[in-house]
Amino acid sequence: MANAPWNDWYHVIAHAYGSWLRGDPRGFRTRHHREHVEGDYKNPPPKGHFDKLHAQSKSLMKREVVHIDGDLRQFVLDAAVEKLRGDSIELLVASVDAKHLHVLGRFRDRRPREWIGRAKKHTSHSARQAGLREEKGGLWGKRCGVHPIRDRRHQLNVFGYILNHASQGAVVLEI
Repeated sequence: MANAPWNDWYHVIAHAYGSWLRGDPRGFRTRHHREHVEGDYKNPPPKGHFDKLHAQSKSLMKREVVHIDGDLRQFVLDAAVEKLRGDSIELLVASVDAKHLHVLGRFRDRRPREWIGRAKKHTSHSARQAGLREEKGGLWGKRCGVHPIRDRRHQLNVFGYILNHASQGAVVLEI
């Protein structure tokens, strides 16, 4: 299998609801790259090029964009780690910032989307039950980005990448 993960390790990224929309001025990707889109976050598309698409994406949203505030981040990270560990997922490092949850974990059944989905649901419900969120809906957008780890070197690079999010305001848990 070409995309088989090294020793069942994955880098998984969950996005807060509304944090990355089609037509985003920072660049975007369509699912499975069905449409070719010029630019990315390092080299964004020409200013104004996708304004209509971005406006349409915003108009289709059912609620406001979710930003995970600084005082909520530690709670969300702890809840996600608690759920994943409870589901027997081995973790090395995880982080939560205003828009993302990053996890470097070993998913032995190779179904990281399923386990991260359960953790996302758990964090949203836990925050509401603790009285930390009153807004409608959960914290997270649909699906998540799943990147199989290729080898030990790749694993170490991802580990460092996630740890580095602390310098950008994320809460990080090195496990």
